[in-house]
Amino acid sequence: MVTWPERRSIETVIDLGLDIYRVIGREADRMGVDAYAVGGVVRDHFLQRPCTDIDVVCIGHSEGGEVHVGIELAKAVSAAVGGSKVSVFKTFGTASFQYNHLQLEFVGARRESYSHDSRKPVVENGTLEDDQRRRDFTVNALAVCLNADRYGELMDTFGGIRDLNDGILRTPLDPDITFSDDPLRMMRAVRFASQLGFRIEDDTFEAIARNAKRIEIVSAERIMVELNKIMLSPVPSVGLKLMQKCGLMALILPEVSALQGVETVDGRGHKDIFYHTMQVIDNVAAGSENLWLRWAALLHDIGKPGVKRYEQKQGWTFHGHEARGAHMVKRIFKRLRLPNGAEMRYVEKLVMLHMRPIVLSEDVVTDSAVRRLLFEAGDDIDDLMLLCNADITSKNPDKVRKHKSNFELVKHKLVELEERDRIRNFQPPVGGEDIMRTFGIGPCREIGIIKDAIKDAILDGQIPNERDAAWQMMLSLGAGLGLSAAPDEM
Repeated sequence: MVTWPERRSIETVIDLGLDIYRVIGREADRMGVDAYAVGGVVRDHFLQRPCTDIDVVCIGHSEGGEVHVGIELAKAVSAAVGGSKVSVFKTFGTASFQYNHLQLEFVGARRESYSHDSRKPVVENGTLEDDQRRRDFTVNALAVCLNADRYGELMDTFGGIRDLNDGILRTPLDPDITFSDDPLRMMRAVRFASQLGFRIEDDTFEAIARNAKRIEIVSAERIMVELNKIMLSPVPSVGLKLMQKCGLMALILPEVSALQGVETVDGRGHKDIFYHTMQVIDNVAAGSENLWLRWAALLHDIGKPGVKRYEQKQGWTFHGHEARGAHMVKRIFKRLRLPNGAEMRYVEKLVMLHMRPIVLSEDVVTDSAVRRLLFEAGDDIDDLMLLCNADITSKNPDKVRKHKSNFELVKHKLVELEERDRIRNFQPPVGGEDIMRTFGIGPCREIGIIKDAIKDAILDGQIPNERDAAWQMMLSLGAGLGLSAAPDEM
C-alpha cells in the first residue's frame, strides 16, 4: 500500500498547477483539437513528486494532416510562450521543446503495432483510449484534458487511480503483449517498483519472467538508463532482487546473477554472496548518492565465483577475488556501454582495493601499510572507506563490533598520517629527469629502480617525504648501481 504525502480523495476534475497547461489548452482550442496531459506528469501529480517531463497527446486535424497535429500544436505553444526551438520527429509525428525547466513533448493520439524482432512500432492515428492502451502501466495511462470547456477532467480508462492507491504496477493490456511488443517496459516495471516502492502485480511479474529473453533486442544504452535509475533509487536492492527473480539479471549482468547460491562441503557453507552484495549496496546507498560508488558496491565481489576453493583446514576461501573482480570490470563496462573513462577506472580501483582496509583492521595497523593504502587510493580514499565499512555485514554482532572498532583505528591512522606525511596522491620528490641529469644518463632500467626504491622508502617511513632526504638516497642508490654523479650535482 502506498502512503501518499497527503492522503486525499480522487476527484474527476484536477488542477495540475502550471500556467503552461492553460496555454496549451488555449492553443488547442484555437486549432480546434483536443489536448491531454498524459503519463508520468499526471501520476506524479497524485504522488506529489516533482516532474519536469510533460507529455501532451493531441486529437484532431491540423493543416499538416492528422498525423502532424502534435507537431503543429507544439509549434503554436512554443511561439506563444517564447520557448526554445521545436525539435520535430516527423516519422513518429512528435515534437518537443524546452520551456524554463520543463521538457514538453507533443504527439498525435496513436495506436502502435510491433514486429517480433524490433521494438520500433508501426504507428497509426488513434483515439485517446488507443493512446492510453499503448502505455506501459495503468498508473502511466492517466490523462487530464487541457481544453477550456473540460479543463482538468481526469480520464482514467484502465483503473490507474485504483492502482496508484494500492501501490500496484499492472499493464493496461495483456502483459505478455505489452512486454513482447516493447521489452524495455520490463526494466521500467522494475525501476518503478524500486523508485516508488510499488509492487508488481503477480500476473504482470510472471509475464516479465516469461518474456525476459526479449530484452536481448533492446540496446545496451536504453537498458542502462533504466538500470542506473534502479541503482540510484533509495533502496537499490529492491529492483536488483526483482531483476534476479524474474531472470533479467542473468541476461544483463550474469556476473552478478552468478553470485547467488550457497555450496556446502563437510557441513560447512559460505554466505550467499548475492544477498551479501545486496546488503552492501543498500548500506552504501544509505550514505552516498554517488552512482559509481554504488556500481563498485554491486561489483565488489564478482570475482569470488572464479576463485572459490574449499580447503580442509580453512573452509571456503576466495583468495585474490578482488584482483579477479577488478579485471572483470572493464569487460562489463564495455559490454553494457557504460563510460570507459574515469568512471570505469574509479570502479576498477575500488573493487581492487576493497579488501585492503578490512585486512588492515584485522591485523596490526602499521604506518607503512596505511601509507601505501593512502598512496594507492588517492582522492578516492573516503569512498573506499565507506565501501569497506558497508562490506561488514556479518550476522554475528560481536564480530561486527570488533571489525567496526578496528576499522575506526584504521580511519584514525589514515587522518594522522595524511596530516603528517602528505602521502595522498604524492609524487616522489626526485623524478626521472633529476636522475638522468644528475648521472648524465638517458632512459634506462636504473631510473625505474631508483624511483621505486625512493617511493618505497617514503611509504615505509625510512625517509621523510622531502627533497633533501630523497636526493641523498638517489646519490647513494646511483653509486650502488655503478653510476657517477656530475660534480655540480653532488
